[in-house]
Amino acid sequence: MDLANLNAFIAIAETGSFSGAGERLHLTQPAISKRIAGLEQQLNVRLFDRLGREVGLTEAGRALLPRAYQILNVLDDTRRALTNLTGEVTGRLTLATSHHIGLHRLPPLLREYTRRYPQVALDIQFLDSEVAYEEILHGRAELAVITLAPEPHTLVKATPVWDDPLDFVVAPEHSLISNGAVTLADIAGHPAVFPGGNTFTHHIVQRLFEAQGLTPNIAMSTNYLETIKMMVSIGLAWSVLPRTMLDDQVARIALPGIQLSRQLGYILHTERTLSNAARAFMALLDAQIDLPGTLG
Repeated sequence: MDLANLNAFIAIAETGSFSGAGERLHLTQPAISKRIAGLEQQLNVRLFDRLGREVGLTEAGRALLPRAYQILNVLDDTRRALTNLTGEVTGRLTLATSHHIGLHRLPPLLREYTRRYPQVALDIQFLDSEVAYEEILHGRAELAVITLAPEPHTLVKATPVWDDPLDFVVAPEHSLISNGAVTLADIAGHPAVFPGGNTFTHHIVQRLFEAQGLTPNIAMSTNYLETIKMMVSIGLAWSVLPRTMLDDQVARIALPGIQLSRQLGYILHTERTLSNAARAFMALLDAQIDLPGTLG
């Protein structure tokens, strides 16, 4: 089975179009079509239904997709295992991370890593933490440094590195600040801007309200914490932000007896052979776990 054809098949399945697959693989659309035609001829099945501009997997295509991932992952795993025998820290490291961690936690580690291992080509992908999980599960990223899921997938090993306290915040002139003692019920009555409903942080905050029988008034949502901070700072809504982001643009609301936190760390696929490059980066992350001042 031709690997180039398999890559084309996966690219179409993920992008939903032949043109999108061509852009991803830097090939013309006719070249993509030729690869799929070759694969379909080899397997003697039709893999895609083409209805105008719409492209969908056939039953045979849906059956092939997980096996295609498995074939490519086994080959990549084999390459890494053989390369590791040299003991050298070289090659490419595909690292997925969230925008927040990439901006606020990783820069000193990345600086140290590139200084120690200049032969490694870093491929850093900035993704939502939830998307990064999928990248790890499908073998498209070797390591991800993200907000950890409350309940990790069975094929994912998660290692906490930083405890990340979360605070309720509003604009400094917001009425919640001048009202004296504030309860969670008081906050629930005001408009909020939240991370998207699919995010781990959203679920952490949502569970707090549900535990007290409350429903937050979510007026807006975005996955970018810097955008949330801006919207809070101009008085549009309250929100919850990592304590590391707080400054004079926003004011913290003290809620006695309530402490919110999330875990930041790294994840990897339990059935994947890690490259020497990934192991070296993990060692830098592990060294952060017990360092004073790195938690919170």
